[in-house]
Amino acid sequence: MSTLDALHTPEQVVRETCAVVLAGGRGARLMELTATRAKPAVPFAGGLRIIDFTLSNCVNSGIRHISVLTQYKALDLIRHVSRAWGFLDGLRGEYIESVPAQQQGAHGWYRGTADAVHQNLDLVLASDPAWVLVLAGDHVYKMDYGRLLVEHVARGADATVACLAVPLAQASAFGVVCTDGLARVTAFCEKPRRPQAMVGHPEQALVSMGVYVFSAPFLRRELSRDAVDRASLHDFGVDVLPIIFQRARVYAHDFAQSCVQAPGSTPYWRDVGTLDAYWQAHMDLVRPEPALDLDDPAWPIRGMPGPVRAARFVFDEDGCRGLALDSLVCGGCVVRGSTVRRSVLFAGVQLAPGSVVEDCVVLPGARVGERCIVRRAIIDEGCELPTGLRIGVQVDEDRARFTVSPGGVTLVTPPMLAAAPHGRAQQPPTAGIDAR
Repeated sequence: MSTLDALHTPEQVVRETCAVVLAGGRGARLMELTATRAKPAVPFAGGLRIIDFTLSNCVNSGIRHISVLTQYKALDLIRHVSRAWGFLDGLRGEYIESVPAQQQGAHGWYRGTADAVHQNLDLVLASDPAWVLVLAGDHVYKMDYGRLLVEHVARGADATVACLAVPLAQASAFGVVCTDGLARVTAFCEKPRRPQAMVGHPEQALVSMGVYVFSAPFLRRELSRDAVDRASLHDFGVDVLPIIFQRARVYAHDFAQSCVQAPGSTPYWRDVGTLDAYWQAHMDLVRPEPALDLDDPAWPIRGMPGPVRAARFVFDEDGCRGLALDSLVCGGCVVRGSTVRRSVLFAGVQLAPGSVVEDCVVLPGARVGERCIVRRAIIDEGCELPTGLRIGVQVDEDRARFTVSPGGVTLVTPPMLAAAPHGRAQQPPTAGIDAR
């Protein structure tokens, strides 16, 4: 490995980098949870949106030129980026901007992740960056992109793919990367049926995190080539990465080298693109020792400021005591004579007396009526659960009205509650560009 020269200090590398955040995905695997919002805009961890992790990583890493490419049901996402992330200094050329799909290409809407960047390439390169960081806006993790960029430059790479090891049985859901002894990529296969194990680790595979660094001239050249390829699906994982390693210097970056975490802990990265993964990521947060530290002042995860009023726990009588155990409870919540265990209550949630909420994710403004039992559930924003409703008790009852994931997590949305007892809300379409 070569070293940085005097003209390419770590600070200079970060300053000469722009980031592109792919945030146009439908997130169809989250079912009705993304019926009215793009996946990056889905609430997370009480006071955040999923995209806040990627944007926080950028700002904490020192990157100040950030374009967020949107498409599917983008209004909520655009508003969030504008209101929560409008604090950079525009007079110094800093920005985090939302870029709606403008149908600049002859084919209209984005055909894939590579096409999304290609259609906006002039905008992306307007600040004359030396390097372009391409990111997914729908993953949960803490990463210092500066370390990734420095390694990319030191190696003289044309492209770098951030990677982590996962169990071989799970690798088919990702792009699988093979490398030589010096971390140079020798093969890349998107979602293979039979993923190849890592050398020396037969139970694991090296997979892409959807985090890429490109040298700017190389990215322009490769996207221009891909744009005119009629056989291409114009996707980074499907079309671009499987080809470029054959004729360019493409390296894998070990996420453990740039993950921001306590020393000795396991690197944490989650694709929360399914109901089960979204629910499990929240359960990770309510452990006595959370797998993901959201309280680290040295690497804050920023979002929209929440209510300034405190949460309230009302009544202290036998049989009617407001309490929460092993849970996250946000400002503006009122727990009246109810019990909350291992759950995340977002801002403004209200629980009426006699209810029990266990292992749940309850999104902003939801209301739980009296004597409800709610277990292993995701309650969407604005839901009002009627008195005596039972969720997570009888799976057949849940399936009659709600969505139940393969892992047994029940999703409840306002349209489902409003439907007839045996009706079902219409599910969102499954076509479209996913941001991964």
